[in-house]
Amino acid sequence: MSDVIPARFHLVDERFAGCDGDFVVERLHTGARKAEGPVYFAAGRYLVWSDIPNERLLRWDETTGAVGVFRHSSGYANGNTVDRQGRLVTCEQGNRRVTRTEHDGSITVLADRYDGKLLNSPNDVVVRADGSVWFTDPSYGISDDYEGNRAESEIGACHVYRIDPRTGRVRIVADDFNRPNGLAFSPDERRLYIVDTRQEPSHIRVFDVTADGGLTGGDVFAECDFGRFDGIRLDEAGRVWAAAWDGLHCFDPDGTLLGKLLLPEAVANLAFGGPRRNHLFIAASTSLYALRVTFNGARYPG
Repeated sequence: MSDVIPARFHLVDERFAGCDGDFVVERLHTGARKAEGPVYFAAGRYLVWSDIPNERLLRWDETTGAVGVFRHSSGYANGNTVDRQGRLVTCEQGNRRVTRTEHDGSITVLADRYDGKLLNSPNDVVVRADGSVWFTDPSYGISDDYEGNRAESEIGACHVYRIDPRTGRVRIVADDFNRPNGLAFSPDERRLYIVDTRQEPSHIRVFDVTADGGLTGGDVFAECDFGRFDGIRLDEAGRVWAAAWDGLHCFDPDGTLLGKLLLPEAVANLAFGGPRRNHLFIAASTSLYALRVTFNGARYPG
């Protein structure tokens, strides 16, 4: 059985007034060491998320409320997403690779090297409508044995990459980050928002996506006023929802902080789910939280 806490929407700008939802936030599960990477599968009505140090993926069943282990020995999985074919795409920090789980349960390695060198520890991932896979590659999974396996970086820096859907070629699309982390496309996929967690202050940058799959721009979009940013997602109105140490921060497309959803644990990531994309799932430290909201997650091109 889940327990509940009061839902605390904190208004900063009047434009946040329409962002509301349930009076309570459900705690669907607790007991993780570091919850991350929630992703919702509409066809099966379940959610998968990562428990990084325990090296497992967990699964919550919407029809029964039951939580079980989706995968042991997950390779210290961190960020997850679902592609347009309904397949799970995962950043495996410990295995230093990005993988796809096929419909038959087999695992395909999408990327584990750049220019012949092992990746650091892929962190978060998104898939564009053209099938390209975009991921961040900081060093958290190789800096110690807590979230991965201690090792030296072969690349020597932390970049953002794109995997070509036709050739499988791995290409650097941004090389001026300290620790790139969460990333998300605008609803029309013309812009890409990327978190740089270890900048001071931690911030989100925004890029324009070029016709050839590159990035231009990269101005700072928003700065964190409490702790550090981690995962991000966008809603249908183009607002950016960013995980931070005090909850979720909501930003207008112009970069203005509109308000916050405050939570008792530091938030790592979030996902929109349900048939209307208005069931908000939040991975925060030891727990998975959820509530129905009055706004909808972004609907991306098919």
